Amino acid sequence: MIAVRQVESNADLDAWIAVRRRVLPNEPATTKEQMRALEAPARLLLLAELDGELAGSGLADRSQTGGAYVAPRILPKHRRRGVGSAVLERSLEHARASGFESAVAHAEEPGAIEFAHHHGFAESDREVEQVRVVSAEPDAPPYDGVVFSSVAADATLLERAYGIAHQGYADLALATGGIVVPLEEWLRDEATLPGGSIVALDGEDVVGYAGLLAWNDDGTRAENGLTAVDRAWRRRGLATALKRRQLAWAAANGIRELITWTQTGNEGMRSVNEQLGYVTRTISLRMRRELVATPPAE
Repeated sequence: MIAVRQVESNADLDAWIAVRRRVLPNEPATTKEQMRALEAPARLLLLAELDGELAGSGLADRSQTGGAYVAPRILPKHRRRGVGSAVLERSLEHARASGFESAVAHAEEPGAIEFAHHHGFAESDREVEQVRVVSAEPDAPPYDGVVFSSVAADATLLERAYGIAHQGYADLALATGGIVVPLEEWLRDEATLPGGSIVALDGEDVVGYAGLLAWNDDGTRAENGLTAVDRAWRRRGLATALKRRQLAWAAANGIRELITWTQTGNEGMRSVNEQLGYVTRTISLRMRRELVATPPAE
């Protein structure tokens, strides 16, 4: 017997987070406080049980590229028993009821890709996970004409860097559309390791930014946030200069592994990462399908 229900209590959140940890061991687990802060009408968290045993979780939310984002996550021992289909259908029902006309999801393993195709999803983009082992890192060489600071040294720099971020997101021309990150979300989610979030300044003007995100259940790992450079300063090595300073900070602060994701259309940043020693670990397919809107109740 399959039962799918909405997450409500703190115990439910603990169970949802536990599924995420097991299904996505290479991604940071979200805390209950972070989960509560993300609550919104378009956001739905689900738990699935099979014969009374926790079997998986689900997520439906607004996607940064438009439409809905859905994520059925099923524990390995309970796969291929209809649980994933039940979670996905409940998630898609919520997306339709919220007015979304399309939905996207991520798939990495062959079984997940087959599941997505079976449910009408088709590949639209790819995201590449790159990993860098951090050891003893040399000091970054000087870069003429720019002063480097951190969000820890000046908290106002994060908001001042939003214009550069807007340029960076606008230039990621994904097949599913451009990425839109509201200022409130930017201030909440970026630079959660402010000491390792580096800003490049030409006088008072922010011309580059490289963010670093905390891995909330493992202080030896961190995730690169957005790296963006003002269009007038590109192809001059500034992104590399930012990330070298970030690597040096990570090494000095006990971080031993950095993880970053780049998208189709961002091969330039992937090349910068490769030159800095990052290696590819995972390729994730971004899958998309159209939704038929739920007719209004009479």
